[in-house]
Amino acid sequence: MKSLFDPLVLNEIESRINKLSTDSSAAWGKMNVSQMLHHCQFPLKTALRKNPLTLKPNFLAKLFFKKSMYNDKPWRKNLPTHSKLKVVETKEFIPEKEILLELVAKFSNQRDKKEWEPHPIFGKFTNEQWGQLQYKHLDHHLQQFDV
Repeated sequence: MKSLFDPLVLNEIESRINKLSTDSSAAWGKMNVSQMLHHCQFPLKTALRKNPLTLKPNFLAKLFFKKSMYNDKPWRKNLPTHSKLKVVETKEFIPEKEILLELVAKFSNQRDKKEWEPHPIFGKFTNEQWGQLQYKHLDHHLQQFDV
């Protein structure tokens, strides 16, 4: 499984984000490209502890879905989104893209971090799992916009 902690994978993700434009349209889902860029910031902010959202632990999510967060199996299209992570308001493309790229870089710079705070829903992840989770989420949404 690819990880955002791998410098080659980081370059791949940054390149794919930079291929997006205001004209990019989704192959599935309800978000436009600017909303998607904002949405993709949530997991990175969560890992970096910059997320003001308070999400409750969920035993069933932990039991049934945690491994799917970082395994090789792609997520299916149109997965439901937690209500607090939905983006329905208008967002500006350039600032959202810049913030996402900044968060991706900050997260990737944590590649040597040994101890992470537990994920608010899924609990403890290893360093390797955090890197895989972040890659998988970004990859899912970049595929959504055909990049």
